[in-house]
Amino acid sequence: MTTLTPEESQRYKRHLVLRELGGQGQQKLKAARVLVIGAGGLGSPLLLYLAAAGVGTLGVIDDDRVSIDNLHRQVAHGTADAGRPKVDSAAEAIARLNPLVKVETYRTRLDAGNALDIIAHYDIVADGSDNFATRYLVSDACYLARKTLVYAALGPLDGYLSVFKPHETKPDGMPYPTLRCLFPEAPPAGLVANCSEVGVLGPVAGVIGTLQATEVVKEIAGIGESLAGKLLIYDAQASRFDTVQLAWDPDNPLSGKNPSIRDLSGHAPIPSPACSVS
Repeated sequence: MTTLTPEESQRYKRHLVLRELGGQGQQKLKAARVLVIGAGGLGSPLLLYLAAAGVGTLGVIDDDRVSIDNLHRQVAHGTADAGRPKVDSAAEAIARLNPLVKVETYRTRLDAGNALDIIAHYDIVADGSDNFATRYLVSDACYLARKTLVYAALGPLDGYLSVFKPHETKPDGMPYPTLRCLFPEAPPAGLVANCSEVGVLGPVAGVIGTLQATEVVKEIAGIGESLAGKLLIYDAQASRFDTVQLAWDPDNPLSGKNPSIRDLSGHAPIPSPACSVS
């Protein structure tokens, strides 16, 4: 197992004395490779907390540039970063916070042609993307690559979080669900309004992105109770969290008994959205 240097032991000493994590857990974090999809509202707190926690290698993929009107929630970037590629700005923010973390950047949009190749280099994937097409592509690719996916999504005043690892089975022997067990297909384009139309409360992204980072750390270190098979729902207006159980759908098109999705060829090119919710 990867050992910790004296500098790392000093930096992470509050983790090392944490009974649930300790030295072995911190060594697992150091050895881990995590791919973060998107460096926006969710990706910002997600990347910063994973870097602070000592995840050894962070991959970040995003083809967008920093925009002033997104800074109310995309806190990894600053005013001076406006116009810069988000992956460059995010990499510098991570380096300032924790130079011991290696950052691998992909200034491109994840698509059917590159998803499996990129995901193959990582142990776990955290999806902070801003559109349904990418979310379904990521979920399908992680299933085909047998990679655990920590999923999150935002609404204007709400957020959603789950862990999808259908390559593993529950204690009762049934497979864990995928995104397509919850919603077999993405909603038609234009059915769900984007943030330019309905807005998004910035701190909600911080709440969900931080929870997402927590679930990534838990999955890497093997601590606590996984969100696999469950969906956590946050209602900011009511200050309420709810958890609903998710079940494997034997009729879903990806991981069901008679799957129709066997590769990523059915995913069309994904255009850049006019305004991201994440």
